[in-house]
Amino acid sequence: MNIGEASRASGVSTKMIRYYETIGLIPQADRSEAGYRNYGDNDVHTLRFIRRSRDLGFTVEQMADLLALWRDRERASGEVKKIALEHVEILERKAEELKAMSRTLKHLAAHCHGDGRPDCPILEDLADATNAPTKATEPARFGTAGIDPVRNRRHG
Repeated sequence: MNIGEASRASGVSTKMIRYYETIGLIPQADRSEAGYRNYGDNDVHTLRFIRRSRDLGFTVEQMADLLALWRDRERASGEVKKIALEHVEILERKAEELKAMSRTLKHLAAHCHGDGRPDCPILEDLADATNAPTKATEPARFGTAGIDPVRNRRHG
């Protein structure tokens, strides 16, 4: 099937399929004599795996780890569980951060008169440099399990 058909069958856009090929998350597709990409059922199955992983909020690096583990029939399920539980912690931390942001904005909005006057506690808070967030940590280069999808081996 061509890239459009693979996209429809997997739920992954053609642009993202090309991107995933470029970064090595999925192998380069076979090409027809005319140079068009050809995808098989296994490719679509992999793209569906990626789509579901993305829907659950996994990073590209984590998806690479999960794909490597999925393909490795000798892997221990404990490695997969570890990645999933670490991701749950991240999601729960983000959810708490979003709740805190919501509470702050509700508080600021409650104290804003919302009338014709120029003073506004919302803008004052946004302009206050002491409220600047700390720098977020970067995800690991090869995801939490440290698996290089190209070489399918651990780093670290």
